Amino acid sequence: MKHHHFIIISLPAQGHINPTLQLAKNLSRAGARCTFVTTVNGFRKLNNLPSIDGLFYASISDGNDDGAAKMDFGDYLKQLKRVGSENLKKLIDKYAGDGHPVTCLVYTFLWQWVAEVAREINLPSAFLAIQSATAFAIYHHLFSINNNGVYSSTSEIELSFPIKLPELPLFLRDDIPSFLLQNDPYSSFMIPVMREHIQNLEHDPNPRVLINTFDKLEEKSLKILDKIGICSIGPLIPSAFLDGNELEDKSFGCDLFEKCETYCQWLDSKPEGSVVYVAFGSLAMVKEEQKEEVLQGLLESERPFLWVIRSSKEDDKKKNDEIYGLNGKGMIVPWCSQMEVLFHKSIGCFVSHCGWNSTLESTVAGVPLIGVPQLSDQMTNIKMVEEVWGTGVRARVEEEGGGIVKREELKRCLEVLMGDGEKGNEIRRNVKKYRDLAMEAVKVGGSSHNNLNKFLESL
Repeated sequence: MKHHHFIIISLPAQGHINPTLQLAKNLSRAGARCTFVTTVNGFRKLNNLPSIDGLFYASISDGNDDGAAKMDFGDYLKQLKRVGSENLKKLIDKYAGDGHPVTCLVYTFLWQWVAEVAREINLPSAFLAIQSATAFAIYHHLFSINNNGVYSSTSEIELSFPIKLPELPLFLRDDIPSFLLQNDPYSSFMIPVMREHIQNLEHDPNPRVLINTFDKLEEKSLKILDKIGICSIGPLIPSAFLDGNELEDKSFGCDLFEKCETYCQWLDSKPEGSVVYVAFGSLAMVKEEQKEEVLQGLLESERPFLWVIRSSKEDDKKKNDEIYGLNGKGMIVPWCSQMEVLFHKSIGCFVSHCGWNSTLESTVAGVPLIGVPQLSDQMTNIKMVEEVWGTGVRARVEEEGGGIVKREELKRCLEVLMGDGEKGNEIRRNVKKYRDLAMEAVKVGGSSHNNLNKFLESL
């Protein structure tokens, strides 16, 4: 194999870092040199950087190195493109001068301009899609010039529903990534970004898209995307929880938050499959009313629960016990190792916003999902979870009650997934089926393993 040097670029957000860094680790173990890159300000916040032969780290300026600048996110993305592209070129020049020339750039969402930099300096590039193939198929359908997508030009056109994609269920307004709707607060900058992503790939004579999924999970969605060089290489999850080749690889690494160390002993004391794990990600802003409904639903269900609520307070446990009156019924922590929790024998159910990383991780762990989608691709993920894969249920919001999930609805979902009914048994069978298929995909000779090797050979 040609000796490659990949620059793999990620935004400093945990949901972007985890799959991107795992790809860097996988490529390093395959014999390539990989440099994981994020912004200067983001890099300062990273903890426990993995130490692996062939894996290196660097940062580039986004014009906001001290983190003090306050600006609209759309303006930030423009600044990132302007400042980041020049600094990325400087970094590439530096490595060439040091005797480690870069052979490929790998970028993810919101770094769409990296493809332009790669073309300008005659380097191959690959887009790492960290959302589902189904979400990506929707983007392609709407933004593709070749398919006359309704968003392929800059004209503002209201979407009409349902959206029909070959061999997939019909997608209604509540089933597509939320920022694709004109009234969404993120649409003004995300629609142009996604247009640029898709059309960059269409203009590339040899497009490469690596996607964090596996063939048997999203076969029909992947088939739609054949023409843009897409290949599944996931799940991008630490080896110890997947193929078992690297037993010391038990965490993604580069955590932005310090985890609590007390929950493992608490989980050890609970019966198998009895605990409800609740986590809404690193960025989610959950309404206080929604927190209260979730809490009361958990307490009234009389099942032990572990709930991750982000906080910077030092006295989280004391504060939470006092405020919520848990009295040993549950445990609230500021952060944890999600993979470590999901693979614990006591976990019987996962309540999540259903971001793609969490959806994949619960599948690999064999844990049924209760989806409480809030924004972005979460809407699409829970539709597939409930209607296509049958690995969980969607908790329905009460529109007249402020658009939140009420305690009675959460209790209903918990009873479905953790009770003895036929639907719950079927969901548990489906989760086990896809867990086994995920394991097969990444093993030697599996589809994701083979696809990664084909990608390397194509460069």
